[in-house]
Order: sequence, then structure tokens, then C-alpha cells
Amino acid sequence: MPESRLPAGAAPPLEITTPHGPALVEIDEVAAPRFLLVLTHGSAGGVDAPDLLAVRDAVTAIGGTVARVLQPFRVRGARAPGSAVKQDEAWETLVTGLRGRYPGLPLAQGGRSNGARVACRTAGRVGARAVVALAFPLHPPGKPERSRAGELRAAGVDVLVVNGDRDPFGVPEAADAARLVVLPGEGHDLGRNPARVGEVVAEWLDTRMRPGPAHPLSVTGRV
Repeated sequence: MPESRLPAGAAPPLEITTPHGPALVEIDEVAAPRFLLVLTHGSAGGVDAPDLLAVRDAVTAIGGTVARVLQPFRVRGARAPGSAVKQDEAWETLVTGLRGRYPGLPLAQGGRSNGARVACRTAGRVGARAVVALAFPLHPPGKPERSRAGELRAAGVDVLVVNGDRDPFGVPEAADAARLVVLPGEGHDLGRNPARVGEVVAEWLDTRMRPGPAHPLSVTGRV
């Protein structure tokens, strides 16, 4: 199992049983939360990725409770997710469990890289209002013909994509998301200025997670 880095006195992660093994969830709660954001990692990563932590900090500052999920395949120590069907089944189970802990809260979900793909594929089935896709891997490096843009288009809800302009996995088109923000100088890890990633996500969710209908937006941003 990947090493857990908990601050002194911090609560241990919540364990949620799924059909494909346990998931571990680190939850940052806020008083009187406006919404719940469930985030996850990439194929070989963890919930302490700098961009995920920056998003957590920025979103809790605007009143969102944030749950960072270590998926079952990473709890087992695997570095690849395996079957997308099984990964999605596990995700749907754990998100359902989290929603049960926070009844009535609007749900947003997202992740980085592979986690962004999972969030897009399952958004409709778990009832998410919005998806945050960090470093969405448009295609395998050097293989642009194997596009995954269809996963963005099929999400069924508004999707924010935040990618770096130096990402070897490519950058989606603006038409494939509600909003595309391309960060100059950033690679796939979005590690050069993760605080900016958090700001972009919080600004977008602050509008998307307000009561009432969503407001369509299709903009490409380079900041």
C-alpha cells in the first residue's frame, strides 16, 4: 500500500468497501458546506499530488468539503488501474457511500490524468453536477490518433479541463469541455504552479455549484 503521510493528530483515512477492494478517503470538511468535491489521482499517483492538494485548499476556502480518494488498485499497491469497467464500478460504489455521509449536498467530482477519465465516465451515473479534469490525458504520448476526447464529450455534465501546454498526453479542444484552461509552461504533473490550478478550479466551481441551474460556458483560457 502506498505510504500515508498524515499530519500529527490527523484522523486516519476513511475506508470504503467496493466490489474490487477497499478505497481510502481523506476528507477535509468545512462548516456549513456548500457542496462536496470528490477527487482522485492518476494511474501511479496518490492523493498528495501537488495539484490535488492545491485544489483542496482552494475549494475548502470557498466552502466545499473535499474528499480525496485513493482507489482500490492503488491501495493494493498496483501502478495501473486495470479494467476500466471494474475501476468505474468501484468508483460508483465509493461515491455513493460518500454521498450517504453528506445527504443533500450537490456533488462535483474529478481527478488528475486517469482519475479525470474515471470522473468523466461515471459523472452521470453518480449524479455529479460538474467534473474537474486535471491533466486530462487526451491520448497516449506520441499517439494522437488514439484520442479519448469522447470521454469528455460523453460526461453529460459541465467539465472543466485544466492542462499544461507542454503535456505529452496532449491538450483537448475547447469544444470538448465547458471550459478549457491551458497553463503555459506546465507539463502533465501541473507542478510548476499548483496554486494557480487550485484558483482556476475554485473560481469555476464557485459559479457551477451555486443553487439553481448551471450556466453554460465554452471558453478557452491561457493564463
